[in-house]
Amino acid sequence: MTIRLARIETFLYRAEVKEPVRMSFGSIARRSALLLRVEDTEGAHGWGEVWCNFPPYGADNKQRLIETVIAPAALAGPHADPSDVWQSLTARTVRWVNQVGEPGPFAACIAGLDLALWDLAARRAGKPLRALLAGDGVRDEVPAYASGLNPGSTPDTLDRCRAAGFRAFKLKVGFGLEADEANVTSLVRNLGPGERLMIDANQGWDLPEARRAVPRLGAHGLGWIEEPIPADRPAAEWAELAMLSPVPLAGGENVMGFESFAALIGNGHHGVVQPDTLKWGGVTGAYAVGRRAIAAGRSYCPHWLGGGIGLLAAAQILAAAGGPGLLEHDVMENPLREALAQPFPRVREGVFPLPAGPGLGVEPDLAGAAPWLVARLEHRAA
Repeated sequence: MTIRLARIETFLYRAEVKEPVRMSFGSIARRSALLLRVEDTEGAHGWGEVWCNFPPYGADNKQRLIETVIAPAALAGPHADPSDVWQSLTARTVRWVNQVGEPGPFAACIAGLDLALWDLAARRAGKPLRALLAGDGVRDEVPAYASGLNPGSTPDTLDRCRAAGFRAFKLKVGFGLEADEANVTSLVRNLGPGERLMIDANQGWDLPEARRAVPRLGAHGLGWIEEPIPADRPAAEWAELAMLSPVPLAGGENVMGFESFAALIGNGHHGVVQPDTLKWGGVTGAYAVGRRAIAAGRSYCPHWLGGGIGLLAAAQILAAAGGPGLLEHDVMENPLREALAQPFPRVREGVFPLPAGPGLGVEPDLAGAAPWLVARLEHRAA
């Protein structure tokens, strides 16, 4: 396959919400989505999304980064395949990243472009993305859990998630051990048969705090404890907490690079590996990490907190990778999630069904999402 791109479009959306998403490091007071649409010289197209949930206006910077740097480099092709684009742009931008000291925005923009190109490639092949990655016998649904439950969530919150089809839930912690434990205890007592609760500290504890919190909270029979300490803390600290914890530790959304993921998987301190497809790696990187994690006996549960395109990407990659992992499905208010991925699949009995159509299997409803559009930019090949 050869890819010759004719144009790249970016669509920046922003929607106000009633309840911010609260995390130990801060809040997301409004929801943003930055989509990419790529089109080749034969008229085929694909959709991608760029990670941009924090800081509040980070999406604006990334849209301009695509406009001025990423799109011109990508349009200069041709390229052998989507992985070739990811590899070549990652290598080409090394000096730019070093110059500005901002690896994250570059990695996120390249990851979003990588997804759009994989969507295009699968559409050209007439296959769902999961089938293009892993063959026609791949599964067509994945288990999912309700993510983003704010501190102070009550049993009524679980009831609302159950009504939406979920049977597993993840609560935000890191707001004081006594308050965290009271919240966890309340929710655990209201779990039904076969239901699970996980918690996410969002890197909220230092090592002394984590030494106290991990054993106490883990004793409640949780599915996992996510990012109890900052992602870049030494392996020795993660090793200690993994031994202290009665349940698996999870992490990976704030890790970048094959070498870093190889170390994370190889050291065994993370029982649950959670790369964020659109923060680093795109489909090219996340699928490789997922397969390595599963082969090493870890649970691969891709991270995502954003729009519907990114959610479908995580689901397609999880289906292709296999293993017993869960799909993270944000359940907090976000009108962009469904409007920008139609027809939007609905969770049923804890399972997220995957579209049968080619590529991601969804299209953004641009007309329906027009009230939230902030900026639309177009870049054409010379």
